[in-house]
Amino acid sequence: MSDYKHDAENIYNMPLRHDDIFLVTFPRSGTTWTQELVWLLVSDLDYSTAAKVPLSSRSIFLEFPMLMHKNIVEHLNKEHANNPDNLKTLQLMRTPGSEQVAKMPSPRFIRTHLPLSLLPPTLLDSTQVVYVARDPRDVAVSFYHLSREFKSYNFNGSFKTYWSLFIRDLVYWSPFFEHLKEAWRMRHHPNMLFLFYEELLQDLPATVQRVANFLGKQYRADQITELCTHLKFENFKKNPSVRFGNLKEYGMMAPKGEFIRKGKSGNWRDYFDEDMTREAQLWIDKNLQDTDMQFPSMQ
Repeated sequence: MSDYKHDAENIYNMPLRHDDIFLVTFPRSGTTWTQELVWLLVSDLDYSTAAKVPLSSRSIFLEFPMLMHKNIVEHLNKEHANNPDNLKTLQLMRTPGSEQVAKMPSPRFIRTHLPLSLLPPTLLDSTQVVYVARDPRDVAVSFYHLSREFKSYNFNGSFKTYWSLFIRDLVYWSPFFEHLKEAWRMRHHPNMLFLFYEELLQDLPATVQRVANFLGKQYRADQITELCTHLKFENFKKNPSVRFGNLKEYGMMAPKGEFIRKGKSGNWRDYFDEDMTREAQLWIDKNLQDTDMQFPSMQ
């Protein structure tokens, strides 16, 4: 992500607002799912606006412009040369995230895959932060599929090859465990809510209630039930407002690619052979030996 250097300082020093809500995750850890949940809870369950306004507009992804590599943009500009509206959108996609966020009305919903150490140092004292972690084996499988389908990644190898890159911290936003452990160490800060993706899967109503409590929002049981129905994965995957269909529309994702895939835990077992399974366990144990963090899927 060579373009990171162009906006790194601006992101680190960007002015924060007291009502900003940051969602921080390593990629493919339930970011989109959790962002829709957070937005609806803070926005008084405004399903009408959520349906009309794409999630990508309601919540700015800080690093997305860094993925719009120059050669890709040049190619897309040629493809859409006769469509002024598309060209305008492509230009917006290239606008640095710090600039886009500065223009957002409050409360601002900001999502990022950057670790806490690369975000403003006063983040936790100034804003609310929801962090979501996920079993790295499932993260690797999901990230592998996205890396094959998203043109900015353009990965053409096998999953076994991708896994070897993943555990050597050679994929975007690595190293995986340092990312998680930074947040884990801050999990008791009053402005930090640390969630596991698996908790959302195992008991969505209880986890939704935890998020609501953290955000200072109170809802009746029937409203929580309605929100869980909205977020139920089968419904969520079909929701056009959160599917980032413009990635395909603008030629940035393979026609058959899926931004939202299966929403399951343990799907990694379909991809790992015995050697990879042993390797993964050793890698996980080594990285967790100095912490009390445990993934719900491994307990």
